[in-house]
Amino acid sequence: MKKTLSIFTLLLLMAATMQAQDATSQKKPDWQRWHYLSEAEMYDTSRGMNFVETNPPTGEPRFVAEFEPMQGVMIRYPLGIPTSLVAQLSNNCMVYCIVSNSQQSQAQSSFQSAGVNMNNVTFVNAQTDSYWVRDYGPWYIFEDRHPAIVDNVYNRPRPNDDEISGVFATFWDIPMYGMNLEHTGGNMMEDGRGHGVSDDLVLQENNNNETNVRNKMRDYLGIDPYHITIDPQGDYIAHVDCWGKYLAPDKILIAQLPQSNPRYQYYEQVAEYFETTNCCWGYPYHVYRVQEPGGNTLAPYTNSLILNKTVYVPMGSNNTYNNDALAVYQEAMPGYNIVGVNYNSYSGGWQNTDALHCRTRGVMDFHMLFVDHCNVLFGEQEWQDSIPVVSKFIAYSGANLKQDSLLVYYSIDNGAYQVAHMTATGNPDEYVGYIKGYQGESSINYYVFGADESGHRYTQPVFADLDPHHFTMEAHEPTPQGELVITPDTLWFTQMGQDRQFNIINETNEAVTIIDVVPEAPSFNLWDNTFPYTLQPGETLMVTINFQSAPGKDTYIPYEILVQTSLGDRIVTGMVLNTSLDSGFVIVGAPVVEFNDPDSNPQQVCMQNRFFGSQIPVKVLSITENGTDYLSFEPHGTLPYIVGPADYFYLDVYVNAMVKGYVVTTFTVQTDQNDCTYSVAINENLLSVTELSTEAKLYPNPTTGQFTVEGANVAKVEVYNLVGQKVHEAEGRVVNINASDWNKGIYLVNIIEQNGAVVTKKLVVR
Repeated sequence: MKKTLSIFTLLLLMAATMQAQDATSQKKPDWQRWHYLSEAEMYDTSRGMNFVETNPPTGEPRFVAEFEPMQGVMIRYPLGIPTSLVAQLSNNCMVYCIVSNSQQSQAQSSFQSAGVNMNNVTFVNAQTDSYWVRDYGPWYIFEDRHPAIVDNVYNRPRPNDDEISGVFATFWDIPMYGMNLEHTGGNMMEDGRGHGVSDDLVLQENNNNETNVRNKMRDYLGIDPYHITIDPQGDYIAHVDCWGKYLAPDKILIAQLPQSNPRYQYYEQVAEYFETTNCCWGYPYHVYRVQEPGGNTLAPYTNSLILNKTVYVPMGSNNTYNNDALAVYQEAMPGYNIVGVNYNSYSGGWQNTDALHCRTRGVMDFHMLFVDHCNVLFGEQEWQDSIPVVSKFIAYSGANLKQDSLLVYYSIDNGAYQVAHMTATGNPDEYVGYIKGYQGESSINYYVFGADESGHRYTQPVFADLDPHHFTMEAHEPTPQGELVITPDTLWFTQMGQDRQFNIINETNEAVTIIDVVPEAPSFNLWDNTFPYTLQPGETLMVTINFQSAPGKDTYIPYEILVQTSLGDRIVTGMVLNTSLDSGFVIVGAPVVEFNDPDSNPQQVCMQNRFFGSQIPVKVLSITENGTDYLSFEPHGTLPYIVGPADYFYLDVYVNAMVKGYVVTTFTVQTDQNDCTYSVAINENLLSVTELSTEAKLYPNPTTGQFTVEGANVAKVEVYNLVGQKVHEAEGRVVNINASDWNKGIYLVNIIEQNGAVVTKKLVVR
C-alpha cells in the first residue's frame, strides 16, 4: 500500500513539474517570429534601446521605390547570398558591403576569388548581428530635393543591426529622422509616389494603434494611402515580401497557391483587394500572379531584388515553377533582364520565408532624374482636338534640365511614334506637351521622357514603348476647321419699311448648308433668299431683312432672327425703335452708329434739348469711349457746348481701330443734366487690318483646362470673359495657360504681336 501510494505521489509530482514547465514554456517568446534568434536573444527585451525619436521632415518626403534608379546595393559580410551573386551585382552598380574591421580582408579575398569587380565595391566598417539588411537597413527618402534617411524601431533585439541606419547617415553625411514605429523593411513596399503596402504585422507591433501608424507613415515617409492587408501566408515571418511585390507604380506581383491549399483563399482575398483598388495613376492595379506549389516545396519568387534594369529572382526546388516564375516577371517587366539565382547552401540557402530580397537593400541614386507625370491618361477621353500631357521633372542632381529633351512620345492606332516637345507651364518643375493628329475612337499609346545636363535620363512608364500608357479617344464627327461668321449680328430698325442686311461668311474648309432664316416676329420679311442654300468655303451670302410694322413704343424692342445651319443655330438680333418727343436731352434717331462700308466713315449723330416747358439749357461737357480706343470724335462746336431748349448738338464719329472681327463698343456724351450713350457697330470689311506675320496658334480648343498660345512673333496674350473682365495675362512667344479653375464657357483671347497687331480668337472651356 505504501509502495503504491509512493508511486502515485511520484506521478503527481511529475505531472505538477511538467505543468510548471509548460507554464514556463508558454511565457517564452515565439522564437520563430524573430528570424532565427539565439537563445539569449529570445529573452532580450532591449529592442530599440538606442532609438532616438525626432520630428518628421519639414520638407515634403518621398519614399523611393525599389524599381527606381539605384546607385548601389547594400549587403552584409559574412554573406547571406552566394559570392557569385555579389559578382553579378558588382557589374550592375556599386556594392556597399557592411563588414567589421577584423573581417574586411577575408571579405576582400573571398570577393576577388569569385571574380567580383572590386572597383565597384565599397566596404563600410560596422558591427552587425545578422545578414538581413533589408529588415534593419536605412529607409532612403528625398526631403524635397535632398537625400535623407528615416530610421524606425527595429523589431528585433539586435543592437548592432539597429545602429546601421545611423552608420549610413554618417557615411553619406545626410540627415536622419527617427520615426517612433516598430517596423521592418521586409514588411514594407512602396511605389515612389506616396502609396505603400504592409500586412497587419505593423499594427500588431504598434499596439494596434492604426491612426498613429498611418500618421507616422504619412509624416515621415509621405505614404498616403497606406494599404494594410492581412498576411495571406500565415507563417511566422508575416513579411509582405514573402507573398507580394511592387513591380511598377501600377503593377503588383502576388503569389498564388493551388486551390487545394488551405491558404489559397487568403491569397485570393489580397489579390482581389488590389485588383479593385486604384493605383497612384487613378486606375486599378495590374495584378500579376506567380504560381507556388505550397507546402514545403521551395518557391520564394516574390522575394526578389529589382536593381536598375535587372531583376534577380531566387530560384526554388521545382524547375517547372522556376521557369514559369521567370516568364511572369518577363511579361510584367518587358525590357528588363530577368535573372534566376540559385542558392542551395545547407546553412544559408533560400527559404520561402527568407531569400534574396531579405538579404539585400538598394541604395537610391541621390542624383536621379524623377519624371512625375501624375495625371495619366487612360480609358476613354473626352474629345479635344489636341490633348495635353503634363509632367514634373525633378533633377535631384541640381543640374539644369535639357529643354530640348523633355518629350512626349506617342503612337496613334499602332502607328510609328511621334514626338512632342514639352514647354514650361509656369508652375514649378512642370511642363506640358500635346498629343495631336488622332481621330475619333483612335487608340493612343504614349510615354514621357526627360534628361538633364548631368546625364541622367528617365521615362514614365519605365518600360517606355514596350508597355506605355494607353487611352482611347471618344467617337467624334470631324467639324470643319474655321468658323461660320455672321456680321453684323445686330440689325437696328428706326422706321417702318426699312431694309437691313447681314452677311453669312463661310470661313470653314467645308461646304455649310444654310437651312433657313426664321424671324421671331411676323413684322419681319426676308427678301430674295431661297433656303436651304449651300454656302461653299470662302463664299458670302447676304440676307436682307425688311421691317414692315407700324411704329411702336418709345424704346428699342429686341427680336431674334434664327439662322439655322448644318453647323448649328446662330442668332441675329433685330432692334426696333420709334422715336417720339421724349423729355430731356435725348438722342435723335437710333442710339447706334453703324460703320458698314467705307463711305460711312465718319458717321454723324444728333442730340436735342427737349426741356421745352422748363427752358433748361444743357451743357455738353465731354465725350468718352467706354473701355476701348477704336473711335475719335469731332463735335460741331467747342466743348463745353451750350444747347438751348429745342436746339441740337451734332457730333462726327470716326473709326481709327486696327482690329479684326465685327466690333461692338459704346461711347457716352456727358452733360450737366443727363448722359446719352451710343452703341457703335463696326463691320470687319471696313477696318484696315494688320495681320500677324506668322499665324498664331491656340490649342487645344475646346479645352478641359490646359491650353497653349504660340507664334514666332507673339509678344503678349490677354484673356477676357464675355463680360469684359480680364482673367489672365502673360507674355512670350509660347504661353501655357491653365484654365482648369475657370468657369466653363466662351472666352476671348487677344493675341498681341510685337509690332502691336492684335487678333482675337474664341476659346471654349469645358
